[in-house]
Amino acid sequence: MTDPRVLLKKYGLSAKKAWGQNFLLDERVYEAIVRRTVRSPDDWVVEIGAGLGTLTERLADAVPAGRVFAVERERDMLDVLERELGGRANVEICAANALTFDLGAVAARAQRSIAVAGNLPYQIATPLLFHMLDARAHVSRAVVMLQKEMADRLVAKPGSDAYGALGVVIALVADVAPVVRARAHAFHPVPKVDSTVVALTMRTEPRHAVDEAAYGRVVHAAFGQRRKTLRNALRSAFTEGPIDAALTATGIDGQRRGETLSTDEFAALANALDHARAP
Repeated sequence: MTDPRVLLKKYGLSAKKAWGQNFLLDERVYEAIVRRTVRSPDDWVVEIGAGLGTLTERLADAVPAGRVFAVERERDMLDVLERELGGRANVEICAANALTFDLGAVAARAQRSIAVAGNLPYQIATPLLFHMLDARAHVSRAVVMLQKEMADRLVAKPGSDAYGALGVVIALVADVAPVVRARAHAFHPVPKVDSTVVALTMRTEPRHAVDEAAYGRVVHAAFGQRRKTLRNALRSAFTEGPIDAALTATGIDGQRRGETLSTDEFAALANALDHARAP
C-alpha cells in the first residue's frame, strides 16, 4: 500500500495546517478501521475527508463488489485522488463538503444502509458526527478517527471527568465503542495529541422512549453549569414547578450533579418534565 509520504513527495505537496492535515502511517490502524467498517465485499462506504486516498485504497480493496465514495474538498487532495484512484471502477471521487454531503442519496443508490469511515478534522468533528447521526435511517455504522480527548467523551461513564453532554446525547441513538488508539507518531506530520478510532453503531430506535429534542434540552441544561446541583442547573431551561414535580416523580435527588446521571435517568427526567420550558 502507498505511503502518504511517498505520495506527498510524488506530487510536490506538504500537509496544510489550515486544513488540519495529518496523514496516517500506521498499517495496524488502517487494518482496524477497514475491518470494523467493512462487513461484506459488496458494502457501500462513504469516506469522509479522503485526503491522499490511502484509506480509500484499502477500503476499495475490501469491497470489490461494493463501492467507496471518497468525499474531499481540498483541491490538491482531489487532484491526487483523481490521479491515483480515478481509474478504480468501485471508487467515486466526490468534490463535496462532508457536512452537506447527501448520505441518504448514496443509500438510495445502494438500496440499503451504508457505512461511513474517515479521519474527522477536530474543528468540525461534532457537526460531522451529528450529520451522520441525523442520517442514521440510511447509515448503519460509522468508524471514525477523533482526537483522543473527544473520543474519551463519547465512551465515558457517569461520574467520570470525561462524561458530558456530547456523549450522553449521542448515546441515545448510537452505541459507541473504541476500536484502536493511534499515537501521535502514527501520523505525518506528527500532531500534538493522540487519536482514537471509535465505532458508532446506529440504533434503529432510540435507547429510551423519549422525545429527542426534550432529552437534549435536559442534558444540555444539566451539563451547562457543572458546578451547580441538578435542580439549579435545570433552572436555566425550565421553571421551578415542573422541575420539582419531575424530580419527585422520578425519584432523582435534585442535589446531585448532572454528570452523575445515567442516560435512563436523563430520559425519565425529560419525560417527566413534559417538555416544559422557561418563559
